[in-house]
Amino acid sequence: MTDTKKDSTLEPQPEVSVIDRPGGGIHIGLLGNYADTDETRFLLTPEACGLLTSAGIKVSMEAGAGVDISFKDETYAEYGVKIVTRDQALKCGLVLSYQPIRAKDVKKMTPGAALLCMMGEALFEQSVIKALLEHRIACGCLDNMYSHHEVEIFADIVDEIDGRAAIMYAQESLSYLGGGKGVLLAGVAGLNPCEVLIIGCGRDCIAAANAAAGMGAKVVLMDNDVSSLQLARSACHPVVELIAIHPRVLTNRVKTADVIITGNTTRTFDFPKSLSSSIKDSVYVIDLNESHPSVSVPRTVAMALSNPLVNFFDEMSIKNGFTGMMVTTPGVQTGMVTYEGKLVDKLIASYLSMPSIDIRVMLSSTN
Repeated sequence: MTDTKKDSTLEPQPEVSVIDRPGGGIHIGLLGNYADTDETRFLLTPEACGLLTSAGIKVSMEAGAGVDISFKDETYAEYGVKIVTRDQALKCGLVLSYQPIRAKDVKKMTPGAALLCMMGEALFEQSVIKALLEHRIACGCLDNMYSHHEVEIFADIVDEIDGRAAIMYAQESLSYLGGGKGVLLAGVAGLNPCEVLIIGCGRDCIAAANAAAGMGAKVVLMDNDVSSLQLARSACHPVVELIAIHPRVLTNRVKTADVIITGNTTRTFDFPKSLSSSIKDSVYVIDLNESHPSVSVPRTVAMALSNPLVNFFDEMSIKNGFTGMMVTTPGVQTGMVTYEGKLVDKLIASYLSMPSIDIRVMLSSTN
């Protein structure tokens, strides 16, 4: 009987008691990923939720939301999280989701509420933007926000994990069990290490370079801007070679590479199709613009993102909620997509051919 009673407390409750009341403090509705997508990443661990609830912040989580990071509802409940239905979580004053939510879910949110998520394709859909505007939802992308030290902390974390996980993918692919020839990235006595060619100077590329170098591979990182390579030097492992992209040099490196990783270069660069015939048959190739290896380690993502998120919400509590946080914090303003029924992201506005307004102009006019 005791076990049955305990389990029943974790069932989503029928009453909609998760709607924020004026002056009622911060109430987070934590959503899981859509089942019909490949997304596995999540934003908060049970321990992080415990830190928030102990600070007086309410957290209501969609039942089963933590399954992708192998945490049960019971574990979250032990840390003060209320387990609810998705519709109930959507009624919270602040909805938190790794993925941007779809239009049908936006319409279920409380008008005037806030949504925090990571940038995703859904935010480039007109139906989603129109729903956000019609319901006056303040939507912000965490990975476009920066800290008081002007660090894009959420984006940096995911990029670093993507880069390191890309090398994990590469080693698995080169192994016998992964269908490769059965080789290690690292060299051993009497054998040369594998050659890893990385094209791009972004955070994910640098993280991949450092991870490969740490495993003992021979690593070359190339970019088409020398000043970017100079800046990258301080962030790269000492053994990483930093080389400017030159047709002849690139051709030679491609021919001998065992792993090729491409990412964002400083200036637009298209990998020459003519080099395809020069690539080894056994080479492992991954494009970090098309693939996100961090989806294979979602628990690491959740643990890493939980740390800054706890600080983020603590500061929000001090500033009396999301609105207070946003209007007083320039780093948060840069991540806003919609606010007060207006589209404030220029990139999305341009893509959808919709009008936008500078959020700083909006805020200055209300002061």
